Amino acid sequence: MIKNSTDYKRKFNAEKYDRLEITVPKGKKAVIKDFAEKQNKSVNGFVNEAIDEKMERDN
Repeated sequence: MIKNSTDYKRKFNAEKYDRLEITVPKGKKAVIKDFAEKQNKSVNGFVNEAIDEKMERDN
């Protein structure tokens, strides 16, 4: 049973999205975050865009 908006969002995300965890060298997370912010993107949006571009280019 969904009790509040947080529970609703968690359920929605679990149904609609897959999660992917990556590991980067110490300090690289901050570099990625700063770069994404300069592009007016979230880290998630930046990483998804980079993956899509690489897959399109190399396919």
